[in-house]
Amino acid sequence: MRKYEMVVILDPSVDERTVTGTFEKLVQVIPTEGGTVDEVDVWGKRKFAYEIDKKSEGIYIVLQFTATSATAQELDRQLGLNESVLRTKLMRLDAAK
Repeated sequence: MRKYEMVVILDPSVDERTVTGTFEKLVQVIPTEGGTVDEVDVWGKRKFAYEIDKKSEGIYIVLQFTATSATAQELDRQLGLNESVLRTKLMRLDAAK
């Protein structure tokens, strides 16, 4: 098991009050595969430096979790298939050591 951090940018049309509940449903693959969600930090709406899919802002979420590499790749794949997710960035935290 390794520690990962993932930044997810959601479509700004998603209701900000329901972001946490919606996001928890999206990351259900982590506990299902035996991993743990350590921290979810919702940054809220932020402006982009450039447009993504003709949108100038998005809802940023930073997720820290512990899982196997296969689980992390599956989570990234599933988030990529979701229409409300604009971008994802997956980083392994213990890689710098």
